[in-house]
Amino acid sequence: MHDIDDLERRGLVGVFVASEPFSEAAETQAGALGLDVARVFVAHPIQDRTDDEMRSLADEALDALTRALTSTPAVTQ
Repeated sequence: MHDIDDLERRGLVGVFVASEPFSEAAETQAGALGLDVARVFVAHPIQDRTDDEMRSLADEALDALTRALTSTPAVTQ
């Protein structure tokens, strides 16, 4: 989340991506730090997925990522 905030402060658009179980923690951290960065949450878990499964997750998140990159910061799922 800090990386996306740093990129945006430098004028580069970014999106924070995490798996769904971390959405509440991300919201809490963003609020505590005063960060208004775009966020997209994907299905969990990530670490044990095959390459094909990861490509499928990316495909499923593409629309949300595109919206997050082209609109005002908002949480997207």
